[in-house]
Amino acid sequence: MSRAPLQPAQLRLTIEPASLPFADTSELLAQPVPWIGQQRAEQAARFGLSMDQADYHLFVLGEVGSGRSSLLTQLAREVAATRPVPPDLCYLHNFDTPERPRALRMPPGQGRELRQLMQQLCRTLQREVPLRLDGDDFKGESERIEGSYKSEESRAFAELEAFAEQRRFRLYREGGHLVFTLIGEDGKAMTADEARALPREQRAEMDQAEQELRAEIAQFLEKTRPMARVMHEALTALRRQVVKPLLDHEMQTIRSGLRKQIKDTVKLNQYLDQVQHDVLEHVELFLPEEGGEGERQAALADLLSRYQVNVAVDNATREGAPVIVEDNPVVHALFGSIDYQAEEDVLLTDFSRVRAGSLLRAHGGFLLLHLRDLLADPLAWEKLRRFLRNGRVEIEEPGAAQMPIPAVSLRPQGVDVDVKLILIGTPELYYALQEEDPEFARHFRVKVDFTDSFTADAQSRLATAVFVAHTCRRLGLPHFSAGAVAALLEEAHREVDDQTRQSALFARTEALVMESAAACHGRRGRLVEAADVALALEGRRFRHDHPAQRMRESILLGDRLIDLRGSRVGQVNGLTQVDMGDWRFGLPVRVSARTHAGHGGLVAIEREVALSGPIHDKGVLILQGLLGALFAHVAPLALSASIVFEQEYQGIEGDSASLAELLALLSSLADLPLRQDIAVTGALNQHGEIMPVGGINEKIEGWFAVCEAAGLDGTQGVLIPERNTRHLMLGKRVVAAVEEGLFHVHTARELGDALVLLGGMPAGWSIGEALGQDFPPETVLGRVQHTLRRYRRACRRATRR
Repeated sequence: MSRAPLQPAQLRLTIEPASLPFADTSELLAQPVPWIGQQRAEQAARFGLSMDQADYHLFVLGEVGSGRSSLLTQLAREVAATRPVPPDLCYLHNFDTPERPRALRMPPGQGRELRQLMQQLCRTLQREVPLRLDGDDFKGESERIEGSYKSEESRAFAELEAFAEQRRFRLYREGGHLVFTLIGEDGKAMTADEARALPREQRAEMDQAEQELRAEIAQFLEKTRPMARVMHEALTALRRQVVKPLLDHEMQTIRSGLRKQIKDTVKLNQYLDQVQHDVLEHVELFLPEEGGEGERQAALADLLSRYQVNVAVDNATREGAPVIVEDNPVVHALFGSIDYQAEEDVLLTDFSRVRAGSLLRAHGGFLLLHLRDLLADPLAWEKLRRFLRNGRVEIEEPGAAQMPIPAVSLRPQGVDVDVKLILIGTPELYYALQEEDPEFARHFRVKVDFTDSFTADAQSRLATAVFVAHTCRRLGLPHFSAGAVAALLEEAHREVDDQTRQSALFARTEALVMESAAACHGRRGRLVEAADVALALEGRRFRHDHPAQRMRESILLGDRLIDLRGSRVGQVNGLTQVDMGDWRFGLPVRVSARTHAGHGGLVAIEREVALSGPIHDKGVLILQGLLGALFAHVAPLALSASIVFEQEYQGIEGDSASLAELLALLSSLADLPLRQDIAVTGALNQHGEIMPVGGINEKIEGWFAVCEAAGLDGTQGVLIPERNTRHLMLGKRVVAAVEEGLFHVHTARELGDALVLLGGMPAGWSIGEALGQDFPPETVLGRVQHTLRRYRRACRRATRR
């Protein structure tokens, strides 16, 4: 049955500017940008962000450009603005185990206050402690303590000195040591030569006296050392007594300055008590020394550095909960790091060099991660899985493979983190992860599924216009007229090859907005018009279309064999789509078939030489099934047939040429010439129905471009599946040629429709009619039936010989 060609109005969706409720997009700036066509994803995202229970993290799956990142970031910030500001995170010196810095949570802004108060404490101690230890009261009491010690020590020394004189020794202090010399008869110190000249008996008496003196000196030291210790302890206690009121006052000032009640109050008070105790233990470092002043200053600086506060997470200026987008999710960026300083070929660090990562900074809020980036670092992924299990962040030093062994090793105290993870990835990665890591699904229970297209209506078109308006304002571009927005909408339908659905990949729309605005700027226009959008699309085509142009030229020059007129037996022009990633275009390809008597069956040459993909091979097997069903009453078939895509060397994939393959095969069997001015695309099922195919617009336009270059004569056209009609969004040049009667778009619902159009002869069977009986002789299938019987007789004769 012959079908009428499609009318021009059926070849594309045309959106009238008058149907849009605005003159230009500047009128729409007051309206917020909605989630266009993503109502399911929006509902899921709002649900996930509102769930405070554990393991309700979000996985956002969608194609690049669908707005999955920007919309989730925008919504997360909207929700975060209603939540309280999370606490600051500080790291403090651990006086018990310095290699394990303490973690302290403080109300927002108080981490900074604590740091300033501790800095003020250090300045106060450096200024006030020396003044207090230089006061009259302190000096008087210290002199009394020292005087008491010196009095007792002098009395004991006088006794020792008298003991020495009795034995003819003179005793005196030198450099903190006790030194004695032998005295001669003249009362002067005896030299070594004089001592050796003494008689033996006298020398023996001298040695005995020396031993006695040494014993007495030892007793003197045993007596005076406890006295010195008591003096030093008394002086130390005095210093502490003098300094303690100052410390008490300063610590109370710090506690008063931190007015808000905090969860870690006990930990903070314990730390301040330890600071006070540490200052009192080292109060002597605040006193100048006549000797070794440089060493004292270094020791004092080291002491005061312990009292600094490392505010790793400072939320003082934040409003609401944090929303962190981590674009580089490696281990140190996610979990934090420890900085090191090289000194004399060794690496040194302390608590002040602990750095917070994204997880710590996102505490109380949301953290957005891209799955592909995360999987690039296996260690980061493994540590994140561990965090999902225990909710605790441990900042670890890099391993020995990444850095030299440090002289000081740190392991900061772990911190519990409450954060909502938003993981962004493609559907392929999502389902692969579901299969490979079952534990993953338990933690990411909220699936936010972004569609790549949606059913268009007046509301979605207005929402798209609002998106264009805000894009123009954000990028500083001229606004779009209603006609220009209509052109953008039509292109959004073209992107998904559907008159009823619109592309949800608004990154492409944004790119076209920028390119159209550039065209408007080139003509110094005030508003972007439809002609600017058309110019931008034409410029895009020109930039990308070079491979397609070269291949069309090869057809016109005769290098690639394609007949555009006449009829041929066993030959039909099929249509293919070439996808280069950033550009798609269609091209014709000659599909030819040869048949003869034999038992080889149907051979797809591309399949035999491994130049075809699994979907194409499936289509060939379906074709075999249909052929067997049509001619089961002639079985067994004595047929050897080959089908080939001529001059195709890069491989074939897809089943959209299965209709063309069967037409070429039936033409060869029926000896029926097929029209070469009509190119064919369509997939067959085993019942003879023609199913829709992809890339329909590129295929038609590719064939049209070849015919146009060779000269349109009014007979050329394409045959497409009837079910592809709503997918047509053809270019305006094609539509104009159809209006002028120079080009035609035919449709077919079943195999018989294609045979009538290309072969000019009835098929002899249509869907719904019974099989298993002979087809009428003067039909395509009747002639094929005759040929198959002739092949079988020939094979039988050959077998008898």
